[in-house]
Amino acid sequence: MRPITQSSKLRDVRYDVRGPILVEAERLEAEGHQVLKLNIGNPAPFGFEAPEVVLEGVQRHLHAGEGYSDSRGVLPAREAVAAYYTGRGLDMDPSDVFIGSGVSEMISLVLQALVDVGDEVLIPAPDYPLWTGAVTLTGGTPVHYATDEAAGWAPDLADIERRITPRTKALVVINPNNPTGAVYPAETVRALADLARRHDLVLLSDEIYEKVLFDGATHHHTATFAGDDVLCLTFSGLSKAYRVAGFRSGWVAVTGPRHLATDFLEGLTLLSNMRMCANVPAQYAIPAALGAGPEIVDEILLPGGRLLEQRDTAVRLLNEIPGVSTVAPRGALYCFPRLDPEVYQVDDDEKLVLELLRDKKILVTHGTGFNWPRPDHFRLVMLPSVDVLTDAIGRIAEFLETKRG
Repeated sequence: MRPITQSSKLRDVRYDVRGPILVEAERLEAEGHQVLKLNIGNPAPFGFEAPEVVLEGVQRHLHAGEGYSDSRGVLPAREAVAAYYTGRGLDMDPSDVFIGSGVSEMISLVLQALVDVGDEVLIPAPDYPLWTGAVTLTGGTPVHYATDEAAGWAPDLADIERRITPRTKALVVINPNNPTGAVYPAETVRALADLARRHDLVLLSDEIYEKVLFDGATHHHTATFAGDDVLCLTFSGLSKAYRVAGFRSGWVAVTGPRHLATDFLEGLTLLSNMRMCANVPAQYAIPAALGAGPEIVDEILLPGGRLLEQRDTAVRLLNEIPGVSTVAPRGALYCFPRLDPEVYQVDDDEKLVLELLRDKKILVTHGTGFNWPRPDHFRLVMLPSVDVLTDAIGRIAEFLETKRG
């Protein structure tokens, strides 16, 4: 019998957040080692519990979820999403909303519906690697634009403009950013929307961390600046702020000139129909969450909340390691520290984090796994308690001491 091989479409697809290093971590666990997994922004294993009002919203509707729903999502969920954005000044109704099994599914469906072979999609570097992988799977070409660490990881607007070609179809904005924690000011978001307007690009705005903000940061919806003349697809959901990652409750909301996007939206509807629908009981978490007050999120973020304390601890301890620096994240769940190349001569950052895993039993993700072009960063999840973070970063410091040049 001939060997059965994977599709050639996967040849250039990577998702290192759950890649070969995780396989090694699982091997170590099978041998009896305890591995601290700081590679994935999954709140539940670190004691972040879902708000009761969200769980009750699902429980009350279990019987309603016994059958398929409309492929776009149950009406109460789509109404809640539309009302949420309408309350923020956007023009939207339930027909503009598609509910999916998390933002990840909706990214994949939108790109399949939008991108032709050879089309180019602008994606920030570093990025959430699903964007790069999903574009590649469509036959499109991911084109990474620079962000400036010295400017708080702001997008390099001039670099974006230089990379636009006649094949450029869309511009991806990840705000708040994963992995850097950057939260873009209004003038930056406006400038990104203006770029899309001048070059007739679709805006794809990943805003899953929009409520996870620190230091008084304000999140600005890209769609606000896209207005009526730029098609903008806004991706968000409940996984992070509402601590129900396993529910896979996410959405994409469409704003702008829908009348010019009729054919694309028919394609997105076709793909939504083909997967039948998202998990129906979990869709009822959406109106419950969006109808609740801000306190169910603020309690973990405001001064005295555990996530803010953990952010502050992680930043302080990382910056105390010789040759390590990290920009304090103003949003999201991660630090993206830099290893000074003059202190650490790292040629292969994947090999480095693999050595850290084997030596200290700590799992992080290497920076090139986020399509950062140089092997001088890694991403650390700041979800563990202060005591666990303190121990983990201490072990990272011990490991790096052995790598100093």
